[in-house]
Amino acid sequence: MALFDMPKEKLFEYKGSSPCPADFDKFWADALAELDTFDPNPEFVPAKDFSCKSADCYDLFFTGTKGARVHAKFLKPKNIYGKIPAVMAYHGYTSQSGSWNRNLKFTAEGMAIARLDCRGQGEGISEDRGSYKGNTTYYHFTRGLGDENSHNMYYRDVFLDTVIMTRIIMNLPYIDENKISVIGGSQGAALSIACAALVPEVKLALIQYPYLSDYKRVWNLELSDAYTGLREFFKECDPMHLKEDVYFNRLGYIDVQNFAHMIDAEVLMATGLMDSTCPPSTQFAFYNKLNCKKDVIFFPEYGHIYLRGWEDIAFKKLIEFNEEK
Repeated sequence: MALFDMPKEKLFEYKGSSPCPADFDKFWADALAELDTFDPNPEFVPAKDFSCKSADCYDLFFTGTKGARVHAKFLKPKNIYGKIPAVMAYHGYTSQSGSWNRNLKFTAEGMAIARLDCRGQGEGISEDRGSYKGNTTYYHFTRGLGDENSHNMYYRDVFLDTVIMTRIIMNLPYIDENKISVIGGSQGAALSIACAALVPEVKLALIQYPYLSDYKRVWNLELSDAYTGLREFFKECDPMHLKEDVYFNRLGYIDVQNFAHMIDAEVLMATGLMDSTCPPSTQFAFYNKLNCKKDVIFFPEYGHIYLRGWEDIAFKKLIEFNEEK
């Protein structure tokens, strides 16, 4: 099999190339403390454009950091007896929360599900009120990178949105806080990782080819596509790389491999060995740092595309998790 990255046996040895800031844990502890300073003011609005006999469908709005009003789709079964599991779902880059009907398989199995719209992406309706100094080139992970205040990086706000949404759903009277799971692919996997790390009640993470991991490895591989913004950022903002170490250290705050030690949830990851968008080595930079129960499923001939069979595997795992005592 042709490989552009590491052989499988080497993947299990790789621990990443990008730095972790010395104050990483404090940075995120302070970020979580910020959420205690304002009321997210959640509002559940019955969906106007979709209804069905088996589930209640709502547009959920809440206030996030910087005062942004954030949106998510929320569905729950019509008939609820006792407390039910809940799934937090996150979409891929430039997309949005998607159609209502894709969530009905979850409610049919007795689960509630919330799907976040990332700020300012795709056709989603979440507000993006980010304010920062410096320029952005291509992808959102460079937003705020040139600002000396790391609190102004775009993904800091989005990661915190996952926390707020999960807390809102988890505190509903009919939700079982011991049955909280996260699910997503690519950017959605990155958000699932951040959520699992920052919300200790999350017990299961189902992720495929996580994005936003090990920026320096991607830079060294000279890949474009999803990480084009990094190379363009240096070309425009630091052409002689005089501040290379500063910028890679700053990216460390939003590098999901650095969240691994904070995760207690069980993690099941899917990896395509031909993925040149989020290279397998960058995924394993995260995976190999996990100290929790974990497993990975390989798709040798697949890149950053639909992984045939993964959705059924993940859904089966989710059902089994919900049935555990």
